[in-house]
Amino acid sequence: MGAAEARRRRWGVPVLLVVYVGYVGLGAGVLQALERPAEVQAARRLLQQHWELLANHTCLRGAALQHLIQGIIEAYKSGITLQGNTTSLGRWDFSGSFFFSISAITTIGYGNLSPSTVAGRIFCILFALFGIPLNLVLLNEIGQVMLLGVQRCAHHLEEMFRWKIKAALLMKTCALVSGLLLFLLLPPLLFSDKEGWTYEEGFYYSFITLSTIGFGDYVIGMNPDRTYPGWYKNVISLWILFGMAWLALVIKFCINLLESSSDFCQCNKKSTELAEDLMDDGKNSMTGLHDVESCNDKDTETKGPDECHIHTAPAEAL
Repeated sequence: MGAAEARRRRWGVPVLLVVYVGYVGLGAGVLQALERPAEVQAARRLLQQHWELLANHTCLRGAALQHLIQGIIEAYKSGITLQGNTTSLGRWDFSGSFFFSISAITTIGYGNLSPSTVAGRIFCILFALFGIPLNLVLLNEIGQVMLLGVQRCAHHLEEMFRWKIKAALLMKTCALVSGLLLFLLLPPLLFSDKEGWTYEEGFYYSFITLSTIGFGDYVIGMNPDRTYPGWYKNVISLWILFGMAWLALVIKFCINLLESSSDFCQCNKKSTELAEDLMDDGKNSMTGLHDVESCNDKDTETKGPDECHIHTAPAEAL
């Protein structure tokens, strides 16, 4: 059994690695085909606007304009944007800092905001070092509570309606549908109202956030032209915690499904090998019985019929 398990592990890792690299390569090829033309077009449009600005305003120098653009980019990374003759602040107020702390210990890491001081960076390292394990423990506990609630509801249904398999399947389906509604399908409506995004953009942000991919192209509460209520970021922080726990359960279910299918294929392979071994053993046992029943004439003559050797077939062949 140990040898078979070692053989499966030895061949399983290379096969999974090939599938993994192939899957990533497929994603890279599709994304390049979809996004590369838009990137080239945006670069051409930006360069055209740059030269039109210099041509229409001859007093501007290219180096000075480039320096101003670079300063705008650096300020935007720090959460500062130009609004006429003033600048907008607010990303590092308490609600903004609280949301940044959540995104740090959940490992979402949008990348649109980061500490700019040495002390802030050192604190961020220490904060994440202890916060990430704490977040994992909390997510595990939330997931266990969700799973326990589903199991209890299924148990009550079994007692009320005498269902067994149907109750468990029904509750898993209800948990999946309710999770889809609460964490993926309904939040985009809120984002459309508060951020001005389309439903598709809100759904995209929801999945990218809850899966901790966190590209940072869409982040809530960052539009300087909009006024956000005080509860907005706090509610979204709770949504992130419970949504990550729910999505982790869904991903774990998918992993178990893949592993069970792999074990099923492996069991079929083992069953085939066992059947072949049994057939081979059966042939060998039949040959052995034939040899046992036939007594050598030479032995009969020398020892007599009563002294013929008696052999017992192996127990493994029975």
